[in-house]
Amino acid sequence: MIKETDGEKYEDVRSLVQELTFTETAREFEARNLPFGPNQKRSLGLLNADGVYTNLGLLLSDQCVHTVKVAVFQGREKTVFKDRREFSGTLLKQLKDTYEFIDRYNSVQSEIKGLHRRDRRNYPPEAIREALINAITHRDYSFRDSTLVSIYDDRIEIVSIGGLVKGISYDDIMLGVSVARNRNLANVFYRLSLIEAYGTGISKILKSYNGSVLQPKIEVSDNAFKVTLPNINSAAEREGPDRYEASVLSLLEDTDFITRQDVETALSVSQPMAVRILKRLVDAGKIQVV
Repeated sequence: MIKETDGEKYEDVRSLVQELTFTETAREFEARNLPFGPNQKRSLGLLNADGVYTNLGLLLSDQCVHTVKVAVFQGREKTVFKDRREFSGTLLKQLKDTYEFIDRYNSVQSEIKGLHRRDRRNYPPEAIREALINAITHRDYSFRDSTLVSIYDDRIEIVSIGGLVKGISYDDIMLGVSVARNRNLANVFYRLSLIEAYGTGISKILKSYNGSVLQPKIEVSDNAFKVTLPNINSAAEREGPDRYEASVLSLLEDTDFITRQDVETALSVSQPMAVRILKRLVDAGKIQVV
């Protein structure tokens, strides 16, 4: 309640750690031919008017206290670990290290049709990139818990601490509305061309799955934000839409009607995917809209 009413943002507050270095962040700015001196640190918000480092400075420093934890599991359940890592340092380094680690597990599947060969990654790189940037940029850093990435055979789950910004709903973000929790951090990412425009991350994730049977799933609670990216080369994807349509028809064997939300829950699919499944059944004359 105090945080919501005093108007003070975490990234603007004086950092408890003042002995900070910026080796990795400076390297990122230099790679893009951008200056990163005292004047830039002040204008970006790493230093306040008194020349004291803010929490934004801490987040972009080599001494950043927050981390990203990545775990690779065998199969589809969180039971047997195959690999696990924890990435630290400036948030820019964490983003880079996490993406490179996930990319090692983003296998390529090949399909031969006639004389042509088609290669397809398990997960669209654009979706992974946008989901990671969203998790790191918009999480609530007033909590010390790590951002979590879980890699299964059939999906990747990315969970960040902090639900939606007050006043913003799930429907708002699906429409492209974006209110940055960490506005100055988002501005740094924008300066480094990691963010092209505010509010486009979710739409880019969804667009990267165009034509796929399985669709990304966005879940929001009061204190967490979760993005699930399905493996487009998984067995469920190859089984095609018939499996889902049969599941919907089986639901109707025990009841007179079902809702779109019932389909989402029963089949563990996104809202757009549930709508497509129902539309196919309606078009085929197998179910009727009431």
